Amino acid sequence: MLAGHDQAVAALLHARNLVSADTLASLRAECGATGRPLAAAAVEQGWVDRDALLHAVAAHLGLAVAAGLPAELPPALVAVLPDGLARRHGVVPLRAGPRWLELAAADPMTPGLAGDLAFALGREVRLVVADPAAVTSLIARHYGGPGPAGGKVERVEEGAGPDLVRIAAAAPVVRFVDEVLGQAVRERASDVHFEPFEADFKVRCRVDGTLRELAAPPPQLALAVVSRLKVMAGLNIAERRVPQDGRLRIAPDGRAVDLRVSTLPTQAGESVVLRVLDPEAAPLGLIELGMSAGVEATVREVIGRPNGILLVTGPTGSGKTTTLYGCLRLLNRAAVKILTAEDPVEYEIDGLMQLPVNPAIGLTFAAALRSFLRQDPDVLMVGEIRDLETAQIAIQAALTGHLVLSTLHTNDAAGAVTRLVDMGVEPYLLAATLEAVLAQRLVRCVCRDCGAAAQPAPALLEQLGPDAGLLAGCEVARGRGCAACRQTGYRGRTGIFECLRVDEPLRELVLRRPPAAALKQQAGEGGMETLRAAGLRAVRDGRTSLEELLRCL
Repeated sequence: MLAGHDQAVAALLHARNLVSADTLASLRAECGATGRPLAAAAVEQGWVDRDALLHAVAAHLGLAVAAGLPAELPPALVAVLPDGLARRHGVVPLRAGPRWLELAAADPMTPGLAGDLAFALGREVRLVVADPAAVTSLIARHYGGPGPAGGKVERVEEGAGPDLVRIAAAAPVVRFVDEVLGQAVRERASDVHFEPFEADFKVRCRVDGTLRELAAPPPQLALAVVSRLKVMAGLNIAERRVPQDGRLRIAPDGRAVDLRVSTLPTQAGESVVLRVLDPEAAPLGLIELGMSAGVEATVREVIGRPNGILLVTGPTGSGKTTTLYGCLRLLNRAAVKILTAEDPVEYEIDGLMQLPVNPAIGLTFAAALRSFLRQDPDVLMVGEIRDLETAQIAIQAALTGHLVLSTLHTNDAAGAVTRLVDMGVEPYLLAATLEAVLAQRLVRCVCRDCGAAAQPAPALLEQLGPDAGLLAGCEVARGRGCAACRQTGYRGRTGIFECLRVDEPLRELVLRRPPAAALKQQAGEGGMETLRAAGLRAVRDGRTSLEELLRCL
């Protein structure tokens, strides 16, 4: 009973006064010599009541105790849990819901048991404490015999050293990793960094676009922590010479969150970065993203057209993909066939056919687009236009009656037109298909709890140059720092947008291969609000600070 955790069981028996100190010492000596589990010996020799020990374990772990296990499980319930997991982990299913599974565990004190099972099953796992003999009997009856109780979902490739597996499963390591990842999700972090150095091991998370350092374990635990992350992501735990990519799922606070994992070998060890893909943390509505009413109306008008191209531009981390998802959500209905090619798929949306590209096997954006055209689509989304081939196929799709959404890496909206022409796209094709370009940035919002109005600093106004007059006589918001924003003065982010609508005058101008400055001037005459002007409006409205705007632009 509770085999393999004699130390924890001994501490529990002592803390709950279930056996005397002398009896406990005798039991430990006997079990140390014979190898028998301490809990089993204590129960079989009559030193402690079985039910009392089960309730003590449950109270210690914060779990419920199964009142009694059935003699036989329904076939539908048995089918929910794969044989290998049941035998390897010593668990049986008792109840199941659409997104959760209640399991009785023969050894609930196994470190990381619930997390490993949740990852393997892709759903929330609720453990309950039960009589280990009854659990083992049910495993034997329904799953062909018990495996080693407390086994883990290691997914370790051949050649992994047993020492790495052992240290990755150590309770302190499991607990530390779970706490860090849970904290990152609760604080709405977009990325978590585990970084080894010669004499240090840093853990940082990116919140609202800036990195924030977390409490880190001693440097000697770096290998154990990295190994734990690789085990959870199904990576080769023994391979530390080349980068690896994987994915894992955790369930902090009872909801599933996916994390994309990337490892990188460095001089001091492997660096691991996890991208947090939390559907609840990603605002997918256009207004939620911070669009003005005018920009939102233009975007809605463009994506309501049966054909054409909408491009979203900006640097990495400016929210381009999130904006595209917002557009797709508006288009997502039964009458519309939507196909996406992404690198990788960040958020799964019901109703969309989403394809992760894989250049290593020849599945590039261009190849995906070419295949999409044979799938009778209405709307196509390609994660990024990186080359002439992808651009040409996107234009061909638009010319043949499809709406195409994609991204480019340019600093402003006008730059997207010149970038495509420089790639080799014919201006007449671009003029015929491009409907709008949306440039964007993400800026941090002034904390609502500690934000206060203040006069803008003269040095900051000087950096604005001629635009300083737009803030003449205005007070601007500035966060003083509080517990809610962790003394940063900022909490959350919002977008600022520049929408270049390709109207007839602009189409005629595109045909003449103009520089970006000429396109920007023409768009401005047509009423386009630039990124800088949109940012200054956000400052005047108190949504962000002048310092933050200058940092981003």
